[in-house]
Amino acid sequence: MTETPLQLGQSSALPDSPESAQLDRVPNPHPDTDYLARFTVPEFTSLCPVTGQPDFAILVIDYAPGPWLVESKSLKLYMHSFRNHGAFHEDCTVAIGKRLASLLEPRYLRIGGYWYPRGGIPIDVFWQAGELPKNLWLPDQGVAPYRAR
Repeated sequence: MTETPLQLGQSSALPDSPESAQLDRVPNPHPDTDYLARFTVPEFTSLCPVTGQPDFAILVIDYAPGPWLVESKSLKLYMHSFRNHGAFHEDCTVAIGKRLASLLEPRYLRIGGYWYPRGGIPIDVFWQAGELPKNLWLPDQGVAPYRAR
């Protein structure tokens, strides 16, 4: 599983930063089956690296697991670690996708970052890794283009 004990089932401190956050993985009980797992983070928050003002987004992460699954408590703590982290929308979204892809070795992973306006302009960021298995249904992420979300 992981080299450090899982955070699941024990008290865990909030990480100071995304870099210090521990993301846990567990073995996929169905590694021979193509299926899709989705995580939706409807209240994602980070900080503008220039002004320090909060930025808000809805993140949708879809992945077709390979040998590993992400443990959801550690994912929640990791997402929370961005609250005091200054980074542009593109950096946050892509960094999360890359870290999950590296940790999990999925068949396919995509992340959609649907950011609320900054300076009057909403920024939506999309990143993916791998090829979607041919027999897998990939639903729409369900977040409409910006219309005063």
